[in-house]
This record gives sequence, C-alpha cells and structure tokens, in this order.
Amino acid sequence: MADSKPLLSLDGDPAAAEALLQDVFGIVVDEVIRKGTSASEKVCEWKEPEELKQLLDLELRSEGESQEQILERCRAVIRYSVKTCHPRFFNQLFSGLDPHALAGRIVTESLNTSQYTYEIAPVFVLMEEEVLKKLRALVGWSSGDGVFCPGGSISNMYAMNLARYQRYPDCKQRGLRALPPLALFTSKECHYSIKKGAAFLGLGTDSVRIVQADERGKMIPEDLEQQIRLAEAEGAVPFLVSATSGTTVLGAFDPLEAIADVCQRHGLWLHVDAAWGGSVLLSQTHRHLLDGIQRADSVAWNPHKLLSVGLQCSALLLRDTSNLLKRCHGSQASYLFQQDKFYDVTLDTGDKVVQCGRRVDCLKLWLMWKAQGGQGLERRVDQAFALARYLAEELKKREGFELVMEPEFVNVCFWFVPPSLRGKKGSPDYNERLAKRWRPSSRRAW
Repeated sequence: MADSKPLLSLDGDPAAAEALLQDVFGIVVDEVIRKGTSASEKVCEWKEPEELKQLLDLELRSEGESQEQILERCRAVIRYSVKTCHPRFFNQLFSGLDPHALAGRIVTESLNTSQYTYEIAPVFVLMEEEVLKKLRALVGWSSGDGVFCPGGSISNMYAMNLARYQRYPDCKQRGLRALPPLALFTSKECHYSIKKGAAFLGLGTDSVRIVQADERGKMIPEDLEQQIRLAEAEGAVPFLVSATSGTTVLGAFDPLEAIADVCQRHGLWLHVDAAWGGSVLLSQTHRHLLDGIQRADSVAWNPHKLLSVGLQCSALLLRDTSNLLKRCHGSQASYLFQQDKFYDVTLDTGDKVVQCGRRVDCLKLWLMWKAQGGQGLERRVDQAFALARYLAEELKKREGFELVMEPEFVNVCFWFVPPSLRGKKGSPDYNERLAKRWRPSSRRAW
C-alpha cells in the first residue's frame, strides 16, 4: 500500500469528497449492515494483537495515501472488528442494529455540532428537551430536568455530585475542606461506577457503604437502615443511596418503594441506576419491576442498551425543578453563555454539564421513537422478556446446563456442568469444583 499514489487533499473538490463518501457508505452497507447482521457470517474474525497490528498497518506516516488505499483501510477495520449488530453477539449489555437509530447517528455525525447553545444546535436543543420530557413522564414525573451524558457511569457520577452539592453547596467553591466525612450506600450488586465516581469526586471509595443483597441480588432495605445508622455512629454523614434497577449480572431490581421509605426517614437523596433496566418502563406488562421509581431524586437510563439505540445514549433524569444542574456545574463563561443574546438564553444548556463540547445523543432515539412509536418499543421490550423465558426453558431440557436462578429480567444466568460433576450436586466440594472449572455464564436474550 505504501507505494501507491498519494491521495491529494479533497478540500475544494466536493465531487471527489462525495465520491469517497458514497464508496464508504457502500462498504458500510455491505460489510457492516448486510454481512454484519447475517447469522451465516462470523461475529468477529479474531486475531491476536501482534498479528492484528501488522494486518492493519497502524503506523501514521508523513505522506498521504490514495483513495483506493483509504477504502481498503475501511474494509480492514470492519473485517477485524466485532460485529455487535450480529444476531450471535451476546457479550455486552448492548447489541443489535436499529436502522432508524443508525440513520440518526449518521445525520448527527454529518452535522458535527455541539449541544451547548441554541445558536449552534437549535434543532437538537429543542429535541433533547422533548426526549428528556418523555423519559421523565415514563418515570412518573410531570416536571423536572435532565441531560444526556457520555455513558451511564457519568450519569451516576453526576447524580452523586448533585446530591453532594444540594446538601453542601459551599463545596463548589471551597472543595473538600467544606465537607464532613460523607457516606453513600449501594448494594453489593451495584455497578462498579459507583466506587469509581466516589474516587473521582474526592469522596474516596471508603465512603461507599455496601448494603447486603438477598439471594436474587436485590438490596435488603433492613440492612440499608442498619448501615446508615452504623455510618452515623462512626461520625460520617449519609447523603445518598444508589439503588439499581437491572443489575449487570443477575438482572435484579432493588425494592424501590421500601428503599424510598428509608431515604425519606433519613433525608437522603435517592438515585436509581436504571441504565440497564430503565427501558422496562415502556412495557405495561413488566414496568411493575420499577415500582417506586417516581420517588427517586435522579435516574440514570441508557436507551442504547435494551432499546438498541446505538452507543451512546445515556440520560440523567432529575425530579428537581430549581435548576440544580446549572447551579452545581455552571461557570458562566462569558464568551459562550452571553446573557444578552437575541433568544431565550435558558435554551443554552451547556452550563448544566461539566463538559464544554457535548455530542448530540438525542436524534437517534428521537428518530427511532418516531418510526417505531411507543407501542413498537414496548413490543421490543416484551419480546426480550419472552426470549429470556424461552432460553431458560430450553436450558432446563439440556443435560449439563443448570440455571443459577429463574430469570426476572432478560439476564439468563446458568452454569455449564462438566460430565465429571453431573449428578454430584449434593457433594461437599461441588460448588468449589464447579467454580474452579467454569465461570457462571450470563446471557441477555433479545
């Protein structure tokens, strides 16, 4: 490739630029969409790191390459990448490909704007608020606030920061010296971003108090009460409880009504990490799993997971109507957020977040919703539940497979029991020997 004729700059040559993009789009349609979604094709053409480096020729050189070389680069990137849209891809909490959401992603990338002011992103500022309003309504709130974040981990961290600021607003200026020792509470089945967020915010991982979960992975409210009292006895100030709706491995839903009662008694901020399970709110059949979520102060919800919107689409929703997001995160940069603009400056949402530039994440969800309607999305969620139940029943029929528990959500957790251990479940060392041989599998059915 290195000996081919270099590609001249496409600047000032719109015909050449259009031709290149047409060719790239053709490759994407053929290699990603058509082949990538075919069960007869591989999920991934796996290569070890050193071999893959050689195949991709990753080195960046001073001379450019021809258009033919660039197109071959695109083909190689696709060839050796994991096809997360493939029907046999089960590795993560996201998968599949929705064509309307992909269309929204293509338009988003083509327009290449930032979601911080109305003057630079008028369509998307209004669209984001409408989408967030719809998500809040599904939670059960008639008003509130929110923002799209770069992932559920950041949404969780925002909630922690907002809860801290609401209780101790001086910390924005004075920092950690304005704070007593703080304590937040979450279950042992929580997402690891809770501890990461505590470390990043300067609270320290020791501030995260772990609450016990029952045999199905649900937080035990009685232990939450006990942990709060223990933290107070040790001189810490409780300020937040992070419950989970749809844990990563078991797919557990914490009992939100009982947890909300505890938070109300102690005056604590209730955050619900519904990054995985939030989309269940679309299902009239299954939304009871999140009963009590309307009592939360904040909710994290990732439509890019169960709804297959595409990475990334993560909403932080707030019940607050006092402009807490902007008060907590704003810095009033005069060169960007002028107060004498020719439109309503409350439409400039950039000071709600810690970022400056912020990508548009609302269009793909909005366009998919427009195409599918709420009823179509509900059917998608219900189908995922049905597939999980089908998989669980099929596992029961096959020798050597053992369910960890009956699924409540779309997580189906099971053991594969090797022949040497079959029929020996009652033996004293059965669990230890099984754990040494295999890790329990968890598959999400959709």
